Amino acid sequence: MGFQVEGVAFSYGDRKVLDGVSLALEPGCFYGVLGPNGCGKSTLIDLLMGFHRPTAGAIRYKGNAPAEGRRRELAREMALVPQNFYINFPFTAQEVVMMGRYPHMPRFSPPSARDHEMVEAIMARTDTLPLRHRYMTEISGGERQRVIFARALVQDTPVLMLDEATSNLDVHHTLALMDIVAEEVRREKKLAIAVIQDINLAAGYCDRLILMKDGRIASTGKTEAVITRENMRQVFNVAANIYADPFTRDIRVSFGKTRKP
Repeated sequence: MGFQVEGVAFSYGDRKVLDGVSLALEPGCFYGVLGPNGCGKSTLIDLLMGFHRPTAGAIRYKGNAPAEGRRRELAREMALVPQNFYINFPFTAQEVVMMGRYPHMPRFSPPSARDHEMVEAIMARTDTLPLRHRYMTEISGGERQRVIFARALVQDTPVLMLDEATSNLDVHHTLALMDIVAEEVRREKKLAIAVIQDINLAAGYCDRLILMKDGRIASTGKTEAVITRENMRQVFNVAANIYADPFTRDIRVSFGKTRKP
């Protein structure tokens, strides 16, 4: 059982950000959330994580409202890779990755041998092992983002949420980390939900897409059904050509000049 989102609305003061959003998000699927800036994508992630309560409607995860759950229990179920992560304390990369194991540790207990094994394995898998002894305040933005990605993977949760998590990464590490997420979904039947600005990246990895505009769902369904010329025109206000890439065999979108309103 995954998420049931029923008629959800959310406002920041007088400004409505989401309005009447309904979705069913199931395990074993990689969802991509796409849409123009300010359409409510990150707010949807925050609501699913339980950081906010809906103004109207309901969100259920395994039958319960995330916003009403205990943070430690939720941290065993959901991990988030945010777009920006700031830390002003001199923690090493390895110490930050180990923080992903805290929800699974008995209180006041040190990391176990198993925790250390998982951290080392995930850091190797995410190409962050060479950074293990370096301070987070002394590494680049892309390196820091990979460490935060590793922390989320070490958390070992059924749900993995990415909020523009690859925006600071080079092409090689973007593809490598998206490969890892896709593998986790396929092999472990995890539920992955990713806010992605790059439509072609989403088309290459996501099983289903959620296309948003003005706080509402404009289209949702299988990737090939959602990426259409009409949807690109209606949601992003651009002319687009949809084709199958002969190299990757994925759906690809090329864009024309911006249409005038």
